[in-house]
Amino acid sequence: MDSVQMVAHIEKSLDYSVFDVKWIPCSAKFVAIGSKPKGTGILQVYQLNQGQLETVRQMEKPKSFKCCSFGASKLREMQIALGDFDGKLAIYDVERLGEPVYEVSDAHKGIINTLDAIGGTTVNCGAPEVVTGGRDGSVKVWDPRQNAVPVAHISASGEGPAEKRDCWAVGFGNSFNSSERFVVAGYDNGDVKLIDLKMMKEQWTTNVKNGVCGVEFDRKDIQMNKLVVSTLEGGLHVFDMRTQHPEKGFAQLTERNAGQSLGTNGVISGAKSTVWTVKHLPQNRDIFVSCGGSGSVRLWLYHYPAKRVNQIAEGEVCGVPGSLEMLNATTLSTQPVHTFDWSPDRQGLAVCGAFDQTVRVLVTTNLHLH
Repeated sequence: MDSVQMVAHIEKSLDYSVFDVKWIPCSAKFVAIGSKPKGTGILQVYQLNQGQLETVRQMEKPKSFKCCSFGASKLREMQIALGDFDGKLAIYDVERLGEPVYEVSDAHKGIINTLDAIGGTTVNCGAPEVVTGGRDGSVKVWDPRQNAVPVAHISASGEGPAEKRDCWAVGFGNSFNSSERFVVAGYDNGDVKLIDLKMMKEQWTTNVKNGVCGVEFDRKDIQMNKLVVSTLEGGLHVFDMRTQHPEKGFAQLTERNAGQSLGTNGVISGAKSTVWTVKHLPQNRDIFVSCGGSGSVRLWLYHYPAKRVNQIAEGEVCGVPGSLEMLNATTLSTQPVHTFDWSPDRQGLAVCGAFDQTVRVLVTTNLHLH
């Protein structure tokens, strides 16, 4: 009875491909965005009501929506940042859908694959900003209080297609005061780059050998602690970000079975599949979920080592990786579960979207015991 269980509380089939889902803070509502069969973008607001999902608001636009975030919005404003297939970045008030409150029509050349936002709800966390990563290989940081010019633009130095890698994942971190802030970006060739926005320089880079599908710090608004990176072919990497060695970088833990499917007896088996995304539990930064291409969802608990730092030479230290414990594994769909979001207000409440054109509201029990 003390074990962690994740169950699908509500399932709803959609008439469009869902690409992203996000809870609206301080509410029992969430947003689902995606693409209609005719190629238009759709945004729907759902509300939980006695075990059912009610559509309370929706918006349709000419181009498909790819990614979204409430991270740069104040709680009272409920403004969602959206990236679409045509390279447009827009921010809408979900209570009054219509004209955007902020828009950059040519933020990227081609699809905005990914975005993250910060600064809206956290005290002393710095300016509200949105970071976007595109198929054009560039990563851009936007301040919605300024006109349509990025406050930072990170791209490869070369001009040829070989130098411009497709950016698949971005995330904010290390924003523990009004001046410090980092961006992490993951690319289709396995590159992971850490950018110091205060100093405007590349702090660290590594390669995890497979295309990077998801990146997330365990908390955005603290000094860097842990970073989780998910990839194609079942890769899941946890980096201890507290100690950086000049040559070895950050201590790394790799989980080999994160993308494999579950057999009928609950045993992990089968070929390695993509780990599409990772999301840390808002109420406990050491618990996170990974979503696999086999329709599986896994819940992990990170255990810190007895010592987080080893002295390897005079005045030279390196980090020590911890270990992962799988708290629960379940299969929700026959298609990949590619987007997931925890409720920031109710521990264990979550929503996910899969390629079977279904959104599922999930309930996870006994998280408070870990």
